[in-house]
Amino acid sequence: MAGRVFLRTCAALRLRGGAAVRPLATGGIPTDEDQATGLERRALQALKQGQDPYNMLKPKQYAGTKEEPHIVPCVGTKRMVGCVCEEDNTAVVWFWLHEGEAQRCPSCGSHYKLVHYELTH
Repeated sequence: MAGRVFLRTCAALRLRGGAAVRPLATGGIPTDEDQATGLERRALQALKQGQDPYNMLKPKQYAGTKEEPHIVPCVGTKRMVGCVCEEDNTAVVWFWLHEGEAQRCPSCGSHYKLVHYELTH
């Protein structure tokens, strides 16, 4: 029943000179960017321009030395940081990182530096 109504509507539009209704004929299945709205749309547009507005991507790797510490973005003045000191280690060493100079991990000695980060919205 619904199929007949759809076909009649398409035929009526063609007779009147209007555009025919053809599902998925012009664009196919819509992409995520076509359907996104609000904050999701802004985030997708920023990612397209090479920006990372909400820290969704994997952070850049640093050496972890005092001269080149791991950069940790933060909105406040301190942040809890977890360090997996060895690659095959199952335990995470947690410590507070404060604004200012680079600080060391209490277990492995890797350096971290807190950098103030402004929110995009």
